[in-house]
Amino acid sequence: MSNAAANDDRRFSVHADHAGRHHARVIHEPTFEAAAVAYVEDLAIAPEDDEAIRVIVRDLDGGGEHCFRIDLETGEAAPCA
Repeated sequence: MSNAAANDDRRFSVHADHAGRHHARVIHEPTFEAAAVAYVEDLAIAPEDDEAIRVIVRDLDGGGEHCFRIDLETGEAAPCA
């Protein structure tokens, strides 16, 4: 990763909705969606009865919170309904 890309990263607190905030991880990524996908790729434990996981992403520096539904088979992310 280049220094320019690293400087564009923001700090996000990310957790799986079914696991709760006490399982949150700090993820450095440029966008809310990128942070959600990175969390699922590296850290999340999926619920056993679903093919998707709901991930809550909170911006630690600028504020704001978003929820994404990540399809565990395709890796596609979409806003929670």
